[in-house]
Amino acid sequence: MDTRFLQSFVLAVDNGSIAEAARRLDLTAAAVAKRIHALENEIGAALVTRSGRTIRPTEAGAAIVERARRFLAEARDFKSIAVADRPSGQLRLGAISTALSGLLPDILALMKENYPQIDVNIAVGHSGGLYRKVLDGDDLDAAVITEPPFAIPKSCAWRMLREEPLIVLTRAPARSRKPHAILASEPFIRLDRKLWPGRLVDDYLRKVGIRPRELFEIDQFDPIAVMVDRGLGVSLLPDWAPPWPEGLSLAKLPVPGGRSFARRIGLIWPRASLRLRLVKAFLEQAAAAFEQGTAQKTANSRARVRR
Repeated sequence: MDTRFLQSFVLAVDNGSIAEAARRLDLTAAAVAKRIHALENEIGAALVTRSGRTIRPTEAGAAIVERARRFLAEARDFKSIAVADRPSGQLRLGAISTALSGLLPDILALMKENYPQIDVNIAVGHSGGLYRKVLDGDDLDAAVITEPPFAIPKSCAWRMLREEPLIVLTRAPARSRKPHAILASEPFIRLDRKLWPGRLVDDYLRKVGIRPRELFEIDQFDPIAVMVDRGLGVSLLPDWAPPWPEGLSLAKLPVPGGRSFARRIGLIWPRASLRLRLVKAFLEQAAAAFEQGTAQKTANSRARVRR
């Protein structure tokens, strides 16, 4: 049985659309439909039913879709297990949006250079959702997320990649250098409290006894930075990795005790993963990217001193 046929069937069912499955596979809709039809002929039963542009599994399709997912997951492991000399195969990696733009590009560039035989597939989401997918083990092999506000189960491992202390974000030039006074007096644009870093912000405000005048509550960092630049208010955020939105005039003020409430970004993965060698290759390149970044910062600092 051709795994490509199974993959097309599962993607079409999961997305409710042959067109969306085709987009994800970089194929035409006709090619995906042909694969599903070939699978139906091989199995001897109709697997999907169409209604306009949407599809849903038939009774036979629903009966096999979960087994098909497990079979595809095991098939992805074959190459990783069989190749003894170099890690090889597909690494399904989750990432929060700020890590996707700020941390991962340098790491992925090194992965491509040093481990071209590893195919990294990236899914973007919030930390809580990505964490659950790693624990389930069906969708993700590892994820770059905010450290959970609770104990990580012993079945998973954790490696911190970056620490981001809290800062007050205000329009530049800041009218005051007193972060607590700014938070207490200016309109406040809050990071969504349903997010783990949003809880850090809320915990800090509670500890220092500040009840800001809330204007908006938003679940993305970049839009908050743009709103602050437009003079709508101020915010309290982790000092996330650049790049930030371009063309903004912002001031970042450290808050007292901000490091105690820092957002810690790291990698979480199941200890018993069959793709553990791929995860270790990723961590190896993450360490190399950090060393390169540190060396570049040192060189830039020395250059400024010479000038």
